[in-house]
Amino acid sequence: QVQLVESGGGLVQAGGSLSLSCAASGRTFSSYAMGWFRQAPGKEREGVSCIIPSDGRTYYTDSVKGRFIISRDVAKNTVYLQMNNLEPEDTGVYYCVVRASSVQELCTMTRMRPGDYWGLGTQVTVSS
Repeated sequence: QVQLVESGGGLVQAGGSLSLSCAASGRTFSSYAMGWFRQAPGKEREGVSCIIPSDGRTYYTDSVKGRFIISRDVAKNTVYLQMNNLEPEDTGVYYCVVRASSVQELCTMTRMRPGDYWGLGTQVTVSS
């Protein structure tokens, strides 16, 4: 059974940093796209950053470029998101997602499809 377990969320002041982790179990996703989505209250879910673990290709949404860094540990089947210079607008529930696709396709998707895997999410709150 596939599981994606996120950790590392919390409360931080604006300008601070948090690091998220997504540990996958049940199968290996090295050639899949893995990434992070977030959903703020009253807003649509949006793709934040995605990576192909096997080759390191990455994608970032414009609002986090230069502040967030996605990385992976293939041996641990884990993806990380280092979030720096956090802003109140970064507040939301962050979900780990896996799909057999390119990084851009995963991070810009608007609809889930069969075969996608989602974690339960971790809350990130940035106070002003």
